[in-house]
Amino acid sequence: MTPALRTEGLGKAFTLHLQGGVRIPVLGGVDLTVHPGECVALWGPSGAGKSTLMRCLYGNYGAGSGRIILRHRGDELDLATATPQQVITARRETLGYVSQFLRVIPRVATRDIVAEPLVARGMPRQEAAARATTLLHRLNLPERLHSLPPATFSGGEQQRVNLARGFAPGYPVLLLDEPTASLDAANRAVVIGLIREAKAQGSAIIGIFHDAEVREAVADRLYDVLPHQDAA
Repeated sequence: MTPALRTEGLGKAFTLHLQGGVRIPVLGGVDLTVHPGECVALWGPSGAGKSTLMRCLYGNYGAGSGRIILRHRGDELDLATATPQQVITARRETLGYVSQFLRVIPRVATRDIVAEPLVARGMPRQEAAARATTLLHRLNLPERLHSLPPATFSGGEQQRVNLARGFAPGYPVLLLDEPTASLDAANRAVVIGLIREAKAQGSAIIGIFHDAEVREAVADRLYDVLPHQDAA
């Protein structure tokens, strides 16, 4: 089976320009392969670079070395060398990301925030809104909140909005960074169900799950991320 996403010798270091150009290596020699229908959990000590790896995979951080190969439009796209427009297109069609925190859009209703990636893909707005409503209900967000901007929502409510937005499009590759960090047991169970359904539909999922119960319920295997002193 062709991998949905793989990295080859991926490395990343940060340079502290205000500290005399001190270079801090974070990742080095990362070779990760994830196939459709598989969930891989990133595993390692705090500070090992798990979140940095996720941001590299999504293109928020540029790679210092190596390749990030995404299966996109039936071909391979190296996100490490892709143009900004190619990255934007890949995010719209192929690559989703659910971070721990919702980037609140002022004065935009919650339902519209969740529906936006569907509309961007060409789904009629009414159908996208219905899909958004279904997911928000499933994640136990009260109907009265759907028409409100989420700026004043609690952390758990905002995380559920983020999850609904991330799962709505059915991305072929989905990155999950602590998706249940602010959720109660009932909503953690909902997220486990959403991840299992996404896998059954062929999505490749890479996640950071500090909740052992969630990790054991959804992960097919672990990938060790360890501090690397020779990162690029």
